[in-house]
Amino acid sequence: MEDQLKEIASEEAQHLRELAKDGAKSGAYLYPVKGLIYFLSHRNLWAPLKAQLGPTLSVGVGVTSAMFFFTYIPQAAVLTITSGPLIAPFSAALLVLSESSTITTTIARSFLLHDALTDTFDGTLVAQGHEALVADGRQIKPAHETGDGEDPIERLGTMLKRPLARFSMKEILREMLYLPLNFVPVVGTVLYVVVQGKRIGPVVHERYFQLKGWGRRRREEWVERNRAAYTSFGITAFIFEMVPFASLAFSFTNTIGAALWAADIERKGMSTELREEAKKMK
Repeated sequence: MEDQLKEIASEEAQHLRELAKDGAKSGAYLYPVKGLIYFLSHRNLWAPLKAQLGPTLSVGVGVTSAMFFFTYIPQAAVLTITSGPLIAPFSAALLVLSESSTITTTIARSFLLHDALTDTFDGTLVAQGHEALVADGRQIKPAHETGDGEDPIERLGTMLKRPLARFSMKEILREMLYLPLNFVPVVGTVLYVVVQGKRIGPVVHERYFQLKGWGRRRREEWVERNRAAYTSFGITAFIFEMVPFASLAFSFTNTIGAALWAADIERKGMSTELREEAKKMK
């Protein structure tokens, strides 16, 4: 039994090394950073965030207060055993803040931010020159009909394809089941981040897949071929959204990063198609 466990652990470690190597090669982990930079330099993409700032902060305060009231002392007690009495109070506080941030983001994305994040994703694609792609999912106003022809958010019209809300009690329960990993110093937290990154990575391109008109099978095949890239993006994005009191803003910057990645995929795809057509003409 011991030899089998060692073999399984070795296989998993090898798999993680290969995943990390492929993820690093893809460069996808940089897109959340690119999204942050793009957000800061394009004020016309701030409107969806501003519109939802108040309600989401209220949810965050409520969730954080409840989490400290109900979970701080039990978690501090467990961490006293695993990390020692001096470190436990501070570690427990950081853990509760991280947990509250994750739960707030999950609830807000489903109830408050769903349309705002979709507008941000579509607006970024429009700003990148992919109006035709976005037009498959919503009406796009001509630039001359808006107050500011350079504002991609103002050009967004009625949605023709509305993404499905992802909220379910299963998602919340899954979050709660993963949280105990954080009680294991260092290794547990790393595993928690990797698991979450692998889970949320493909979610960032659900709107892109919808605009492309891909069915479930096509999506799954694409994600599987690019599993390492999506996991690396998800890890970086999740780390950003773990930052206490800033998770709301990072939800939007990560969405912009996902749209920039989709725009680059489109450009590469069009370049490939043009090269193939040129070869046929020759």
